[in-house]
Amino acid sequence: MNTQEIIKEQVTTHSVVLYMKGTPELPQCGFSANAVKILNACGADHIFTVDVLSSPEIRQGIKEYSNWPTIPQLYIDGEFIGGSDIVTEMYQNGELQKLIQK
Repeated sequence: MNTQEIIKEQVTTHSVVLYMKGTPELPQCGFSANAVKILNACGADHIFTVDVLSSPEIRQGIKEYSNWPTIPQLYIDGEFIGGSDIVTEMYQNGELQKLIQK
C-alpha cells in the first residue's frame, strides 16, 4: 500500500483518529497536547493516534490527504475535522462533544 492508501485505511477503520507529534502520553508539541487533552475531556476513549514524527511519509502524506498544512489533524468517522484551533473552537461551543458521543 502507498502512503495515501494507508492514511485512508486509518481514517476509515477507526472512529477517532489523531495525527499528532508524539504520543498521547508524551506529546512533542503544545498543539498536539491540547488536542489530546480536549479529546479526553470529550470522553473519547478509543483514539487511534499516529505519531507523524516517527514516519516522515505519513507526516507529509497526511498534509496532502487533507490539504491542510499543519499537525495535529483530527478525523472523526472518516471526516477531516481540523487542526488544533478548530478542535479547540468546536470543543468550546459544544460541537466536538456531540460528534464524539454519537
